Amino acid sequence: MNRRDLLKRIGVFGIGRALLPGLAANLVFAAEEREGRDVLVVVFLRGGADALSLVAPYAEGRHYYDARPRLAVPEPGRPGGGLDLDGRFALHPALAPLHELYREGALALVHAAGSPHDTRSHFDAMQYMEFGVPGNKTVRTGWLGRHLALTARAAGGSPFRAVGMGDVVADALRGPVTPLALRSIAAFHLRGRTGDEARLLGALRTAYVAPAAAGLQPVARSVWSSLQTMERVARGPSGRGGYPEGAFGEGLAQVARLIKARVGLEVATVDLDGWDTHEEQGTLDGGFAAAAAELAGGLAAFYADLGPEARRVTLVAMSEFGRRVEQNASNGTDHGHGGVLWLLGGGVRGGRVYGRWPGLAPAALDRGDLAVTTDFRDVLAEVVRKRLGNPETDQVFPGHTPHPLGLIKEDRSA
Repeated sequence: MNRRDLLKRIGVFGIGRALLPGLAANLVFAAEEREGRDVLVVVFLRGGADALSLVAPYAEGRHYYDARPRLAVPEPGRPGGGLDLDGRFALHPALAPLHELYREGALALVHAAGSPHDTRSHFDAMQYMEFGVPGNKTVRTGWLGRHLALTARAAGGSPFRAVGMGDVVADALRGPVTPLALRSIAAFHLRGRTGDEARLLGALRTAYVAPAAAGLQPVARSVWSSLQTMERVARGPSGRGGYPEGAFGEGLAQVARLIKARVGLEVATVDLDGWDTHEEQGTLDGGFAAAAAELAGGLAAFYADLGPEARRVTLVAMSEFGRRVEQNASNGTDHGHGGVLWLLGGGVRGGRVYGRWPGLAPAALDRGDLAVTTDFRDVLAEVVRKRLGNPETDQVFPGHTPHPLGLIKEDRSA
């Protein structure tokens, strides 16, 4: 039975419209939870996060401070100074919750990283990174979607294999394995008007035994099981607090609950907007500092909430591009190029800033921007191979030959 026929037959019993979008399809194409594999959480910082303020290259001296007289993060040890990482770079003060994770070895950074394509368009840059094929607009599947398809099993499994937090699923998840768009665990239920739930549950029971629904019975069982699973998760403890208010913190908290409940989650995506800082970006206050604090608070709370489960979770945070080196006339920064990637989890060789730093001297810049010296696909491919157990990175990132940085542990006991 193909997916279209299956969904039609679900509709006969009044079930199809009662499910959250994508659930029925996921029941067909999902895979069972794979022991010995990490859960991957991808955080996308939408808007072009300023890597030169998040991870300030204070050792660049005048090449950094002269270009940003009102925006540069002060050197460590000065009032409002950054948090030193390695004698070259410092975290923005608002990222203080992440400094300890870096020192513990749970957090690694890759500077001067991003897409090798030279676009400064938000739409194009995000599409290239989420589809994993910079410069190619013909590919219509995301890199996560291709990974999920390559590792899918023929039948059965968890409908919670891939979850996108929010109303719209990230393009990175596009592919034959249909992900769930999940606003919250509490919102996962049979949809319908008040009083319809009994009728819909009756339709599920009918699907177990009706002769016309012989092929539908496994799906009915899976739907029933899924509803019971989410009810169990919703009734369970909410975990540790400390998450920032808003969709980002709530999304991470929901992902942590799914991970700890072991419902078969393999990949989750969460977005954090607010990084397009063209005007009045600020340094220690303003919109940028608030976004940085939200990022740090969310990641630190997520890691603490996971507890022992953190050893089997890898979180990657990235943005479509960085910002220009020189501040603009509106005390902000315009679209740039090189950015920074964040990696958090038990399988990360943390406590280090990776990548080949090109410098900020005029001759080293890419049209006035920080140059990209590490292709983001090199980092993601290493995660996919070493922590997700998928060696077919040539299909996850077609046309690209990865150059590993050695920032991910292969030891599964790590």
